Amino acid sequence: MARTVVIGAGMGAMAAAARLAVAGHRVTVYERARTHGGAVRRLERDGFGFDTGPGLLYLPAVWRDLFVKTGREPLEECVALTEVDPAVRHVFADGTSVLLPGGSRAGTVDALDAALGAGAGERWSELLGRGRRTWEATRRPLLEEPLTDAGDRARLGTDPYPAPRRGLLRRRAPFLSEIARAELRDPRLVALLESHALAHGLDPRRTPAGAAVLPYLEQTFGTWYVGGGMRALADAVYRRCLARGVEFRFGTTVSRITVEGGRAAGVELADGARVTADTVVCGIDPRPMYGGRASAADGGPGYAAGRLTVLLALRGARPGGTVHRTVVHTGGPGGTARTVTVLRPGDPALVPGAEYESAVLSVTVPPHRAGGGDSGAVDWTAPGAAERAADEALAAADAAGLGLGGRVLWREVRTPADTERETGAPGGAVPAPALAGAGGAFLRAANSTGTAGLYRVGGSAHPGGGLAHAGMSGALAAGLIVEGDDWRGSR
Repeated sequence: MARTVVIGAGMGAMAAAARLAVAGHRVTVYERARTHGGAVRRLERDGFGFDTGPGLLYLPAVWRDLFVKTGREPLEECVALTEVDPAVRHVFADGTSVLLPGGSRAGTVDALDAALGAGAGERWSELLGRGRRTWEATRRPLLEEPLTDAGDRARLGTDPYPAPRRGLLRRRAPFLSEIARAELRDPRLVALLESHALAHGLDPRRTPAGAAVLPYLEQTFGTWYVGGGMRALADAVYRRCLARGVEFRFGTTVSRITVEGGRAAGVELADGARVTADTVVCGIDPRPMYGGRASAADGGPGYAAGRLTVLLALRGARPGGTVHRTVVHTGGPGGTARTVTVLRPGDPALVPGAEYESAVLSVTVPPHRAGGGDSGAVDWTAPGAAERAADEALAAADAAGLGLGGRVLWREVRTPADTERETGAPGGAVPAPALAGAGGAFLRAANSTGTAGLYRVGGSAHPGGGLAHAGMSGALAAGLIVEGDDWRGSR
């Protein structure tokens, strides 16, 4: 029986652990924190509950596949999974708002026409049609196949978005903001498209046009909520690991990956103990732990941003007709776009009684760095920094008519400094999903490392950040380990 050590108990790491255990590996997970789930955490206070990481699920098929492949009980028997409908309300800077239905292309066209004027819906639909073609061209290499060599990276370096080449764009592929202006024309539709990049900390002015695949995926596969909050999904994956015989060692830090004869041979723990293994799966960037060097291609612009969240305990029942998710569009410094996402799930499990409501505001912000500096990072532990940002987010939500400020019983503010402390992610940065184009700058590090027996999973690995992508990283790493490094994914 092969011995496998998994470093970290994040979602991608647990997905790999469960699959490897089913394949006959003896799997032990070492996690520096006292709990599982990585950034998928929950805060509880005074009967209120909040997701402090992602609050919604996209591409649930990834996690359905994990549960099918690792046991008899399907995902829906382990968590209460519900599609969010309406999917989202957008409130634009000029005060216009639009309520978009879940999973209905025709309904979306009608809603946009009614809110923004005749023709708006069709222009949006045509753009998402090009997003569909981008998805069809990149689905396997970006989500279902491992990234194994320079050839893969070169092929994915070309943006597959089918944009017409005019003027300067004849000499280069367009960015997302350029196709937004050229194809959508209405500044509110432009903001709608750009918000999908901004939600991942990506600058639409520097993001490949192929990022149009993001709204296509949301409209096509839906937006899903897990009853009790997203932490319930992490708990279900953890229980599945335990049921398959995976062992967990919490509060245990791995300080070094040992390499012998060019092959990973195990790990060394912070207390000096050594653990031998045939395979090591690393849920964080493993290079600092064994002397490996970073490649410029292994990072990317998606690593630049963190997330500030404001957890609101509200007096008063949730008003009838309240939408689960509202995206508020505001202007930023220098005219740059900015959004505040407000989640109001209306889940009785998250409040102490029917006369209360919980809400979570989230904003993409610079990562944390003690002392700040000129790198674009912010010292989120500096006096007043977090509270000022939280005040701005709440003011933007209230300016959009949400009326939350006057109902606040108490709030808690969480910054990239908290994310860094809890998960170890440098600067508390939140990786974006991998994207094709830009010469491969938006791809992530390969699941295989070049060191035999050592593999990567999680947001810092292919296919990048987000719950669905993290789950696929676990599937890809497990496939390479079980089937061999020439494995190209399930057909």
